[in-house]
Amino acid sequence: MQLGTRWTVGDIPPAGLPEVVVAAVRTVEDELRAEDVDARSWRWTLTWLERRPVIELDDGTVITYNAAEDTATIRQVDALEEDDEE
Repeated sequence: MQLGTRWTVGDIPPAGLPEVVVAAVRTVEDELRAEDVDARSWRWTLTWLERRPVIELDDGTVITYNAAEDTATIRQVDALEEDDEE
């Protein structure tokens, strides 16, 4: 039984992830680099829910996988939502 793992932004994701999920991780990391975000100390957390990967970044970004459609969905924390909380 695999419970999960963590890895640092920019490192190679764990083996066994669907390619579309790995591509979603790379998309998020590319956006961070494009926006000059210093995410060197940030980590991804992989957990398995009903044999499907759920990946969360330290900033709250979540990537989920739909096995039926072989798609990955990226949900990011919205800066506007954070402003509303203040």
